[in-house]
Amino acid sequence: MIEVENLTKRYGDFTAIQGVTFNIADGEVVGFLGPNAAGKTTTMRILTCFMPATEGTATVAGYEVFHSPIEVRKRIGYMPENVPLYTEMTVESYLKFMANLKGVERKERLHRTNLVIEACGLGNFRKRIIGKLSKGYRQRVGLAQAMIHNPQVLILDEPTIGLDPRQIIEIRNLIKSLGGEHSVVLSTHILPEASMICSRIIIINEGKIAGTVTLKDGQVTIIESRTAGTINLEGSGNLHLRVRGPSDKVLSRLSLAPGVINAQLASENDDMGTYIVTYEAGSDIRSELASMIVYSGWQLLELHPVEMTLEEAFLELTREVVVSE
Repeated sequence: MIEVENLTKRYGDFTAIQGVTFNIADGEVVGFLGPNAAGKTTTMRILTCFMPATEGTATVAGYEVFHSPIEVRKRIGYMPENVPLYTEMTVESYLKFMANLKGVERKERLHRTNLVIEACGLGNFRKRIIGKLSKGYRQRVGLAQAMIHNPQVLILDEPTIGLDPRQIIEIRNLIKSLGGEHSVVLSTHILPEASMICSRIIIINEGKIAGTVTLKDGQVTIIESRTAGTINLEGSGNLHLRVRGPSDKVLSRLSLAPGVINAQLASENDDMGTYIVTYEAGSDIRSELASMIVYSGWQLLELHPVEMTLEEAFLELTREVVVSE
């Protein structure tokens, strides 16, 4: 549904994104995450035809964004972080107006308006002036206008910002339900939210794709790193260790231990390091690792099993890019 190949955008001497490549399948719900100024908004603006790329190509539903922007816009619903609304209009009149702008046939406009009003929980506010709505309900109106023409692709930038906890849950469930019928690209700084909604996460950092994370029932199963290759966590477990000793030697010994798939230094303070060890499922290597550490003359301060979270995967992938550059 979306194919991006070597996308680059320069502003004079400044390169906002460089060589960005990824794809999103039909009906997939994908998170697009990264630190501030990583290139998320630039990429989304290119995909939505708000600006051209300097180099590379991007296609949406088979149409190239540079050569066929009108066709692309027909197939995309875009909700920016700060939705530009006509605050003097009522919710219903605004959505009908947007349906007209987006090419919905006259006989379908009222039907589509009613559908998105119901889906976004705006039934009690359809006659309310938008300028008198709370920020949370303005966000709902923004989501409704993105959906009004029933696009194949939805690109949502921080859709739950400003919502109360109950509204956040409702919008999360709504976005999740859109998968299958629509391809959804979700940008958010709230990582637990992304893990609840998305089946896959694309992480961008310093203008480049750092890697992707595949999720199953909110749990990280596969990490694909631009620099370190692929780590498959299905059928594996993770241990968290704190060891006082030389980090290079400790990491080397942990990596070579029987049953260990991967060992990483998560943090270090003087001679005390925190390590994440991924091991083969069905085996219990805790006693063997503890004996190895003590036998080597180091101090084992902590050892317990952990699940790899999206936050940990995000930090690891963004750290890798910084270290490798």
